[in-house]
Amino acid sequence: MSAVTSDRITESLVLPYLNHAVRMYESGYATREDIDAAMRFGCGYPVGPIAMAEEIGLAEVRDRLAARFAQTNDELHRPADLLEASVAGGGESLAAAPGAGEAPGTPELKHDISVVGVVGTGTMASGIVQVFAQAGFDVVFVGRSEDKLEGVRSFVAGSLDRLVSKGRMDEAARDEVLARLRGTTSREDLAQVDVVVEAIAEDLVVKQELFADLDRICKPGAILATTTSSLPIAECAKATNRPQDVIGMHFFNPAPVMKLVEVVTTDATDADVDETTRALCARIGKVAVSCGDRAGFIVNALLFPYLNDAVKLHEAGDTIADIDAAITANAGFPMGPFQLLDVVGNDVSLAIQRELHREFGHEGFAPALLLEKVVAEGRLGRKAKQGFHDYR
Repeated sequence: MSAVTSDRITESLVLPYLNHAVRMYESGYATREDIDAAMRFGCGYPVGPIAMAEEIGLAEVRDRLAARFAQTNDELHRPADLLEASVAGGGESLAAAPGAGEAPGTPELKHDISVVGVVGTGTMASGIVQVFAQAGFDVVFVGRSEDKLEGVRSFVAGSLDRLVSKGRMDEAARDEVLARLRGTTSREDLAQVDVVVEAIAEDLVVKQELFADLDRICKPGAILATTTSSLPIAECAKATNRPQDVIGMHFFNPAPVMKLVEVVTTDATDADVDETTRALCARIGKVAVSCGDRAGFIVNALLFPYLNDAVKLHEAGDTIADIDAAITANAGFPMGPFQLLDVVGNDVSLAIQRELHREFGHEGFAPALLLEKVVAEGRLGRKAKQGFHDYR
């Protein structure tokens, strides 16, 4: 692959991603600090998109985007208004978004939190159980059977044993963490928890049934959190008589390792619930970023259009190997887009891209035909041993 090809590939994929990030900030959806932190801690990128645009040079980014827009007539390639205004003002840093306030200060726990409930027994739920228990909280976790509960205990014990073997935890500390766990098959045992984090199936009807039950069971003032990555949090809140207590806590997998939590508020979420949730994230060693209740939140709304663009670039003739190599070499991203698609799961990626297309209506967000095809063929990625790459 020539240097010219590598640069063209990188520019084709990275510039629209930067433009999307500027537009996200411009809209007031999230602060520039949270947008950059989300992509750094959620994707492992060396620098966030706002900072990257400023490092490249705002005028350079604007000019290259304008050239792409002239070629493609794709509205998503038209330089963001805030980018244009910043360049016109001669600034080297992106101007403040209209109506943007100051970044919030250090959050405080406005609610007393000592006991945490977790509903679910999958990998994400098990990781969340571990995170809270390691941070010193008593954890009540709910599953459908004793076998499922034992699976959570085994997950946490195995994870802690690996820390002990690496010298990062002693056996006494491990035993203390395990002693904080209490598994149960009855949701009624969540009656006295201070916060519940649900990590069950991504099915709105199922989640609404759970939230209606939590509304009945949990004590007044308990925070009801969902880890959903794609469903409207407001719809979960509507199943309760306490929408002010419902919030999103979008952990990233694997939860014990990934530092990011997207804290997602609805129009009804109480300010103290929001602040307490952000403070709670700090207590468990996570980086919290704040955003509103819309498809994709920060990370997925920026990540998946870029991945979708990579598939379209391959459809246009560039090889998968060249695209992956260009991005890791030039942009410094830890994985090429096709490597990441296969890790996430092409079915999951397609579902998220469809939701973004539905939410925002941009034709450029329409799922790539090849992404539709590989999913239809069962080439779902690493979990299926075959995706854009072959793992057999």
